[in-house]
Amino acid sequence: MKATVRPDRDDHHHALRVLAGLLVPMSVLLLIGRPELLVYAVFGSFAGMYGRRVSGRPRIVRQVQAAGLLTVGVAIGVTLAHVGAPVWVLVIVETVYALVCSLAADVARLRPSGPFFFIFALGATATVPPDLVAPPLAVALCGATAVLAVGIGMIGVPRPLDGKPWLTGMRWLLRTPPSGVRVHAVRYALAVGVAGTIGTVLGFDHANWAMAAAAVPLAAIDGTRPGDATTRAVLVRAGHRTLGTFAGLLIAAVLLAFEPGAAVVAAVAVLLLWPTELFMSRHYAVAIGFFTPLIMLMTELTAPAPPLEMLTLRGVDTLIGVAVGVAVAVMIPAGTRRRKATGRD
Repeated sequence: MKATVRPDRDDHHHALRVLAGLLVPMSVLLLIGRPELLVYAVFGSFAGMYGRRVSGRPRIVRQVQAAGLLTVGVAIGVTLAHVGAPVWVLVIVETVYALVCSLAADVARLRPSGPFFFIFALGATATVPPDLVAPPLAVALCGATAVLAVGIGMIGVPRPLDGKPWLTGMRWLLRTPPSGVRVHAVRYALAVGVAGTIGTVLGFDHANWAMAAAAVPLAAIDGTRPGDATTRAVLVRAGHRTLGTFAGLLIAAVLLAFEPGAAVVAAVAVLLLWPTELFMSRHYAVAIGFFTPLIMLMTELTAPAPPLEMLTLRGVDTLIGVAVGVAVAVMIPAGTRRRKATGRD
């Protein structure tokens, strides 16, 4: 077990690349006195999470694909925030984006799999106060950070890239998704939509947290090889998300109880990105234990809330989302018969 969980040298290198992609924009934002804008840079830096196990052209192509989906998600989110869209509009838009990003991620074979980071970027920025920054500047900050992350991913490439990886990275738009991929996208859309609806009915202002949590258990299913999935894998993933989130919420509540300044909050949030990515492919619960306070600290910069209230609401959101995700996985199982139909993919 220890050999499985313990990060290796490649994990350390990859995590450092991701961290470096966020340190630069964080430093700039602190210098100009705008640490509250870190949320947009963070989602751009997530482009560096992709292409972990590959190098050269494949890594750059995957990071370009992820950068595009992340930036579009932020663009949609800040637009919804700017126009003051009600929560039910956010639920509809995020549900559709979950469907689109699930198809895109599976066709492009992106890892981490699924639409989680893309819909989370949309939902989180949609709930940011609209007067924080002009939408074009928010999108530009996200896009610039994503470009930086891709550029850092190029470091160490042994030879010049042939052709145009930026164009190659968009070719997945021309591919027809296999049937298993289409079914899996429907799972994501159903889970995200139902979780968001429940959160809205219960009066939660941040239904996006429940919607993002609903996508997590479904990541245990590979849309291109659905027959490989098991109910146990879905339940394990759900358990990791729940345990990691609650542990992370407790850490965030303790940190915020000391009422640190904005600069300290921003610096700690950025540093938490390193252990998040370090354990992401090794132990999901541990990774989420670091990812959750990262997100909560960013939330504190943009829309402060009492720590106890934050802990309670985000915990309930997580339980709702995870339960819905598991229910959808059970209702629309990924069985061996579907694998025979899509095994060639």
